[in-house]
Amino acid sequence: MDQQGWWKLTLALLVLLVRTYAEASFSYHMEDFIRAVKQIEDEDPGADPATVLKRLRRAADLNDAFIRHFLPDAQAASEMPAHLSEYFRKAVRHRVLEDFKEEGVVLTPDGTTVTVAPLLLGIEAGILKTKSQAHFQLILAKDLGVSFKRLSSGTRFLGPDGCWNNVTSPQVFTLSGKPNLFTIAQINGRMDGIILGMEISANSSRLLKLSSLLKEYYSHRLDRKGMYSAPRLISQRRRENFQLFVFPSPLMKKTMRTVKLQQRLTGQPKMKVTTSRKLRAAVKKALGEFVHMYLNCPPIISRCMWGAEPYRGTPTNLSLPLSFLFIHHTHTPSEPCLTFEKCSADMRAMQRFHQEDRGWDDIGYSFVAGSDGFIYEGRGWNIQGAHTFGQNSRGYGVSFIGDYQTNLPSQHAMSLVRDQLATCAVDRGGLVSSYTLQGHRDVVNTTCPGDAFYKEISGWKHFGKVKTQKP
Repeated sequence: MDQQGWWKLTLALLVLLVRTYAEASFSYHMEDFIRAVKQIEDEDPGADPATVLKRLRRAADLNDAFIRHFLPDAQAASEMPAHLSEYFRKAVRHRVLEDFKEEGVVLTPDGTTVTVAPLLLGIEAGILKTKSQAHFQLILAKDLGVSFKRLSSGTRFLGPDGCWNNVTSPQVFTLSGKPNLFTIAQINGRMDGIILGMEISANSSRLLKLSSLLKEYYSHRLDRKGMYSAPRLISQRRRENFQLFVFPSPLMKKTMRTVKLQQRLTGQPKMKVTTSRKLRAAVKKALGEFVHMYLNCPPIISRCMWGAEPYRGTPTNLSLPLSFLFIHHTHTPSEPCLTFEKCSADMRAMQRFHQEDRGWDDIGYSFVAGSDGFIYEGRGWNIQGAHTFGQNSRGYGVSFIGDYQTNLPSQHAMSLVRDQLATCAVDRGGLVSSYTLQGHRDVVNTTCPGDAFYKEISGWKHFGKVKTQKP
């Protein structure tokens, strides 16, 4: 082989090594997914977002008859380099394995996990300005209808959530139990697909690059004003934005229409009247759970996601429903947390203090409100906490990260607790509807939750200054 041949061989090997390293360096974090998308864009600078999305669909084999009814045939798209094609196939194609490993999901910077397929389908439908009814059929209603037909008495619709093996470089996502009809990641991905698709459909001129859209939506960093000054279209506002598009009654009608369309496209016989009635009943049941979880309840970061240590000893179960909601502030940490990383670190610090310094079995609070748009799970809905001496069996203890002696938590954080967490607790049977809300100082000799914050909560609905009875 001559010298020129050796150079060509060496160059080819270097290219192969670079590509192999690039593939290995891509985790299933949204920021890595965006980096991989940008590689596709950089290799073909003239490609528009619709072309990039078709290539991604081809790599993930998202091209069945139902999808082709709404979107162009992905087989017409050009192939991408093998190393990227394999990465996108694993990152986009959704499935749940027998050991509860969920694939086709990525971890977002806000700490939530989303399925990628409905996200991409929603964006592509938005670029093509698919009608809103068709958009819902493609992203949400089709799979709702298929799943609802499998509902039986006692079957739950949503969940569970899960945890990543590593939140810095996530590779494996494991569900916390046997999956129901939709995992939390599947619903998150569908919400984002609808939100971004509808936004793009209304403002298609603003979409220059797919990677830029994803980065703008998922990677926004809050400033000191937190959610107050944050843009409208960011993942931390997922549920707020989703509520603008989804209403239970129209969704039921769209689901029924979509089931009939799916039957027609696959050559199935027309649905019998009795079957249609059963399906409507299943849809009504499932939508009740859907509304509770995604329209009434706040987004909650689970213990395993913030890195909680195990409970020490044997937990005591609460006897539900409870009669009280006790409001706290952490004092230390004294500053509000504005990111998933910082809020998680604060949770771990508080748990260490409670377990190591105070000798408690776990972090004392039932839930903790960050200023990043999320509630963090402490001992949760069913386990007795160690937050309000003498009253732990009678109520939930919810703390706000920060010292609020002279300042208030963000309006967004307060709304998450006052308007959503409390409502969620009542709906799920955790609190009686006539519950009493009190500050920590109302039952214990303490300044908690701070003078400024205590003055604020004294004007909240359900506030009652009357001393609780001793257990």
